[in-house]
Amino acid sequence: MAAAALRGLWDLAGGDASMLDLAVLTGDAGLPSSFRIGTVAQAAIAAAGLAAAAIWQAKTGRRQTVTADARQAALEFRSERYLRVGGVGPASLWDEIAGLYRAGDGRHVRLHTNFPHHRQAILDLLGCAPTRDAVQAALGSWSASAFEEAAMEAGGVVAALRTAEEWAGHDQAQALATLPVLTIERIGDAAPRPLPAGDRPLSGMRVLDLTRIIAGPVAGRTLAAHGADVMLISAPGLPFIDWLAKDTGRGKLSAYADLRTEAGRATLGRLLDTADVFIDGFRPGATAARGFAPAEAARRRPGIVYVSLSAYGHLGPWAGRRGFDSLVQTASGFNHAEGAAAGLDGPKELPCQALDHAAGYLMAFGAMMARLRQAREGGSWLVRASLAQTGRWIWQQGRQPGGFAIAEPSPAEIEAALETSASPFGEVRAIRHAARLSATPARWERPTVPLGADAPSWP
Repeated sequence: MAAAALRGLWDLAGGDASMLDLAVLTGDAGLPSSFRIGTVAQAAIAAAGLAAAAIWQAKTGRRQTVTADARQAALEFRSERYLRVGGVGPASLWDEIAGLYRAGDGRHVRLHTNFPHHRQAILDLLGCAPTRDAVQAALGSWSASAFEEAAMEAGGVVAALRTAEEWAGHDQAQALATLPVLTIERIGDAAPRPLPAGDRPLSGMRVLDLTRIIAGPVAGRTLAAHGADVMLISAPGLPFIDWLAKDTGRGKLSAYADLRTEAGRATLGRLLDTADVFIDGFRPGATAARGFAPAEAARRRPGIVYVSLSAYGHLGPWAGRRGFDSLVQTASGFNHAEGAAAGLDGPKELPCQALDHAAGYLMAFGAMMARLRQAREGGSWLVRASLAQTGRWIWQQGRQPGGFAIAEPSPAEIEAALETSASPFGEVRAIRHAARLSATPARWERPTVPLGADAPSWP
């Protein structure tokens, strides 16, 4: 299954078919689920590793194998869960009023309230106290679909629970139905830019990482694992989730550039002038409104590879809608299907943020394949990914009957998958990268650091 999924991704990106012979896929166990989480994780992570190997071959003429184990890959899809800093694990990653509720029409809605402004928008709309009981009581006067729309209009982030069939009939799903999981398109002319020399596949590659939460940051973390100089751009006061930032910050520089200010935009522009890759994971339109849309970035930096992430895709009535993995799972049928497969009288989440993690590795894969094409053909390139398209790809891998009989990872398995490093926060124990390259092993040379710890200049 994973080999077929990998082949599909490789063909989609125009990869050299002979490179597939270098992929070694081991194991078949994923996580307890009716969905093939091991297959998805193994294929996505192997695709990114194989792209790094393709760049290495283009630079040096040397080939290397890329090994990915299904169980290790599935563990990496839960990397935030297994992170330990100073021997301490994560507190809850969720706000106390986040999660599923039953609306007045008997249908479920899911609230995402981890960011203060999203949380306040929900409380203002409901006019209730910030407790689960109060939220549940206030939702009794709403239908699920009406609350979904009203909350989004008010600046909240909500999804109504749908079955797979209901989602398939939705205008947004139909708008995405003909799109592949990832699109790579040429958006401008530029001379080919040689791949920089170095002892790792992505040595000398400069990546601007304008992302938060999981999917986009995982893309940047993956590029850093293969040697890229990745600079995470944030701003003072911008909400973030500390634990996720520590997990996905491994290998990155971290600088401030407040795009709400002229000085911040000038700083980002200077960084863009010598960048290779620009990753945009903010709400659709937000970065463009600050002057850094794909076309504008390509005009300023001909040859740029621009990677754009959205929740629900770049086409359709929900193209501009905010969203997170848990909400797309809810809206697109995953939670209903997982609950039904588990024999529950209600929805059930996937055993990890699979849409986020898969999208992150696919973004890194797309960025590398586009950079390889730039070196050969020239041009500026746009890579598009979305959580909804990634979810559709996960559905396409099929279901696994009896999948809930797969055992949860044992403490010994988790321990064997961890590595130790130093950081300003203390000792970090974190999941190793699951793609093992025989000649250029993946590693993070820089420790995770506090946001804004570095100067906004390339090393």
